[in-house]
Amino acid sequence: MNGQNVRWGILGPGGIASTFAADLPLVPGAELAAVGSRSAATAEAFARKHGFARAHGSYADLAADDGVDVVYVATPHAFHLEGAMLCVEAGKAVLVEKPITLDLPSAAQLVQAARTRGVFLMEAMWMRLNPAIRKIAELVAGGAIGSISAIHADFGLQGPFAASHRLRDPALGGGALLDLGVYPIHLTHLILGVPATAHAWAHLTPEGVDENTGVLLGYASGAVAALTCSINGASKNTASITGTDGRIDLPEGFMVPRSFVLNRPGRAPETFELPFEGSGYQFEAAEVQRCLLAGELESPLMSHDTTLEVMNLLDTLREQVGVVY
Repeated sequence: MNGQNVRWGILGPGGIASTFAADLPLVPGAELAAVGSRSAATAEAFARKHGFARAHGSYADLAADDGVDVVYVATPHAFHLEGAMLCVEAGKAVLVEKPITLDLPSAAQLVQAARTRGVFLMEAMWMRLNPAIRKIAELVAGGAIGSISAIHADFGLQGPFAASHRLRDPALGGGALLDLGVYPIHLTHLILGVPATAHAWAHLTPEGVDENTGVLLGYASGAVAALTCSINGASKNTASITGTDGRIDLPEGFMVPRSFVLNRPGRAPETFELPFEGSGYQFEAAEVQRCLLAGELESPLMSHDTTLEVMNLLDTLREQVGVVY
């Protein structure tokens, strides 16, 4: 690191990396240091577009760049482990796009490698770092809506997607659950933790990935969560958290909210506005930088345990619906 500045590298300059890179200048102290791709031309074009200082024609060269402090791994799901492990073994801090890997064993392998080498690692579940989501968690923890009884959330994209699209290609970790279902599941985990029971049903594509999935989670407290995700229809993409003393409603695009409504009996609905610039990726980047500058190896807001608990749940659900990678 250079003083209070943190030097960023990006591994896998695709669409999500482009959005992340566009938000990085919103983070004080973020330096756009280097980009790594399997194609030198692709890396150079990305670096020019977003203002990165250097471009590398291989992931290994990026991992070996002494002018990079932390690497954002933005390849498709199936290649997260390979790219992240390369960086961890080179001693680089790593922010890995969600889901961190395809399954619990590989996620645990990556976490253990980071801990053994003493380098920072975080899964890029940006929703949990969003200001509105953090405010909701604070309100719930403070008893604003009483004891939680139910969570409802859905995330569906309008299809159809071609069989070769990453959302349908099993070789790329395709399917609704790992790409979209992680948002309803992470919201539920943030509020209620690990469920006592988990049940899922899904309709699979001819390629064998889930295209329309329902999940029902049960908790020892008596709370339930009813969650859906799909790649064959645009749902409302909203969420609600119901408690014994009220309800919090998240609007369309609940995974990146700029507002929410607190409803309580006998009171007027209270709208919380938490606007921000950009697409919302700057908050996870800022948390990474805070941790690095403080010498922390994981974030309390998106811990290793959280990553492993959610991945364990995803494995359970995926086994129930019959999706195999």
